[in-house]
Amino acid sequence: MKTFSSGALSVNRKDPAGGRPDTTGGATLIDVAQAARVSLATASRVFSSPHLVRDSTAQRVREAARRLSFRPNLLGSKLRAQQTRMIGVMVPTLENAVFAECWHGIEEAALAGGYSLMLVTSGYDPARECERVEYLLRHRVDGMVLTVADAAHSTVLDQLDGEGVPYVLAYNQAGPRSRRHSVSVDNRRSACAGVEALIAAGHRRIVVVSGAFVASDRARQRFAGYQDAMRAHGLRPAAPVCLPSHTASNAEQIRALVRANDAPTAFFCTNDLLAIGVISDLRRLGLSVPRDISVLGYDGIALGSVVEPPLATVVQPNSEIGASAVGRLLAWLHDGGRASAAPPRVTLLPHALRVNGTVAAPPSM
Repeated sequence: MKTFSSGALSVNRKDPAGGRPDTTGGATLIDVAQAARVSLATASRVFSSPHLVRDSTAQRVREAARRLSFRPNLLGSKLRAQQTRMIGVMVPTLENAVFAECWHGIEEAALAGGYSLMLVTSGYDPARECERVEYLLRHRVDGMVLTVADAAHSTVLDQLDGEGVPYVLAYNQAGPRSRRHSVSVDNRRSACAGVEALIAAGHRRIVVVSGAFVASDRARQRFAGYQDAMRAHGLRPAAPVCLPSHTASNAEQIRALVRANDAPTAFFCTNDLLAIGVISDLRRLGLSVPRDISVLGYDGIALGSVVEPPLATVVQPNSEIGASAVGRLLAWLHDGGRASAAPPRVTLLPHALRVNGTVAAPPSM
């Protein structure tokens, strides 16, 4: 069966021998050689030993391959109808410890299942997501565990769906009617619970601080949870504050917030790394956390429990998210792809609250 996808990914058809997608894309190297008006040997050298081919010739071959949506098999033709026992993993970044903790679960589960791993990062950039997934496909991974910027509007996921490539989303929360496999917590409900805890502590002026708010569907879902909690208590939600960096100082923006007439008494940060940075900026401004202002994070990374005072946060089971995503993917691969025919179950793991350390009653109470 032949399917078509546009963009960075290519035309594919099922391999009749093994049932896996034929990642050469329907077109063969012979087709590419004929289209480029070169010999088969020359076309082969362009992909295996490009330094042996004249630049103008190599460019003509690559252009023909692009037009024909030909994807070279970097692991050799012997693997065409075989599994490589390799899983591709794409996360936005490794600068945020939440993804390092998820990687720990992915690695343990994959190794226990006898699979190797190939890791790439996307930087929350949809165009780079397409490039990185294409890289994984060129290495003929059997399936993927992915965290994308926005699962509901993702070109790369649409293309993978069209090609029949097995993948499971980690952290991205698929909707109840989605046919995509996903493992996450309920971002909206858990964020609502965290803000409810701030309100219970006496806070009424609460501001959400986010990093990649436009790029990250998780940040937007957590902001929706904040809105739910505020409105449920008759409080007016404030617009989110987007900070450009998780790791550099944002003191000037924080200064403007805390010196306003209606300054917040609490910040809800959409991830822990951002919360730790905000606390550092508040201290540079001469403010004490939580005596002067409270800060609540989201993720539950281990680093948050060793800072002083310990970071109050919404805790998600990061390692378990990674391990569960791999388990779902392996179940799909081992049943010969039949899992793709049935509506996949969206897995929502439990969250927890750690509301101490950096959260206290507002100063006026």
